[in-house]
Amino acid sequence: MNNKIRVIVSGAGGRMGKEVVKLVLQDEELELAAAIDRSSKDIDAGRLVGLEECGVIVSSDLEAALANAAGDVMVDFTTPQSVYANTALAVKYGVRPVIGTTGFTPEQIAELDKQCKEQGIGGLIAPNFSIGAILLMRFAAQASKYFPHLEIIEYHGDQKLDAPSGTAIKTAEMISEVRQELRQGNPEEEETIEGSRGGYYNGFRIHSVRLPGVFAQEEVVFGGYGQSLKIRHDSYERAGYMPGVKMGVQKVMEYTGMIYGFEHFIE
Repeated sequence: MNNKIRVIVSGAGGRMGKEVVKLVLQDEELELAAAIDRSSKDIDAGRLVGLEECGVIVSSDLEAALANAAGDVMVDFTTPQSVYANTALAVKYGVRPVIGTTGFTPEQIAELDKQCKEQGIGGLIAPNFSIGAILLMRFAAQASKYFPHLEIIEYHGDQKLDAPSGTAIKTAEMISEVRQELRQGNPEEEETIEGSRGGYYNGFRIHSVRLPGVFAQEEVVFGGYGQSLKIRHDSYERAGYMPGVKMGVQKVMEYTGMIYGFEHFIE
């Protein structure tokens, strides 16, 4: 009897998508049901990621795969422009979505939660699958109780489409759950160059750095009387996210509804 979780990878030709395909092909508890990518279609998924042929040919038709590939879970690392439609489509066909793409609004998340519950399936939207990044968020939220003056600085490569990152937004949300809004800085300050102070969120600022050669880092800087505190996480390669992706794939088989944030799985 085959007890493997059958995974459909959406965005299989992207940098994160390729890592997910490798994970699924090399893990004894997972099985590749389909691989979807618009620019890498008609190639064997194993060859696409530098492994032996696996017999799964990359396709550009996500709906056909969801309808016919008998997938249990869809992992999506695509773009903010397409991810909501992809997720809703997966839920429509009863395939549990595990989403690493950012760009959802709170209203969209609430609607997807409703759809998942109607279908009786679980789903996960995770701005970051890194266990280290999740710990940063938790530590930052805890620290903000004692250091309410703070700023977030996040660093990514220059090809990232959204700013601030989903990780920074999630960090800000977790901090705001335990910290009352406090407008920081001099009330009479003025920006001589627009945007110099970063994006405003619940009284504090978020700064997005986009440079070639940078992978993914986030730093939360706290200031207090006569002291400061910095909490920082650095990611060096995409493979570091894969243990979290696998955990997400396994966990969505166990519950109903859409969960927002990988931190719910870290005790």
